[in-house]
Amino acid sequence: MESVTSTSLSHGTRIAGVQRPNPVAVGTIVWLGSEVMFFAGLFAIYFTLRAMSPGLWASETEVLDFWYAAGNTTILVLSSVTCQFGVFAAERLQPRATGWKPTQWGMVEWFFLTYAMGAVFVTGQIFEYANLVSEHISISSSSYGSAFYITTGFHGLHVLGGLIAFLLVIGRAFAVKNFTHREATSAIVVSYYWHFVDVVWIGLFFVIYVLK
Repeated sequence: MESVTSTSLSHGTRIAGVQRPNPVAVGTIVWLGSEVMFFAGLFAIYFTLRAMSPGLWASETEVLDFWYAAGNTTILVLSSVTCQFGVFAAERLQPRATGWKPTQWGMVEWFFLTYAMGAVFVTGQIFEYANLVSEHISISSSSYGSAFYITTGFHGLHVLGGLIAFLLVIGRAFAVKNFTHREATSAIVVSYYWHFVDVVWIGLFFVIYVLK
């Protein structure tokens, strides 16, 4: 009886261990839920200001370069793909490449590529800001300028936060002697954040550049 009970308890612990959600992943998802509410507020501000000044929106949005923004958006969206390949490598517990081919890349190589694409996106936004300022559209020039820079600016800060997170995960992969599930979990939760940032930008792109 004691043996059976011991076995049952052991089995129950094992099942409980499998079913217990990862606290880091759960915490990240809860935090991203609060971020959804934050960006929902930004969208509400944008639509409210737009409804109050439709004529201003019609004239100011003519300055926007749709195709430039579409190209920059494509880069960010593709970075989600490379990020996910990095996650697949992390789940295989493969931190670095075993060969030069992309199929042999590890998490570090895929995350470096994702970082580079995110940096290109941020640089592209800076150039767009410079172009808009040259057209006399600034954060203080009008309600449109305020709405545009606040929504895209906060998103840009989130992208920068993601880039820093990638560097931390990459650095951790080099720092540890053995790449374990703990390091893989860090890569996975960073990917949650990056995918979220991409989805938010797709919404912003549609609202700002398509629904002018």
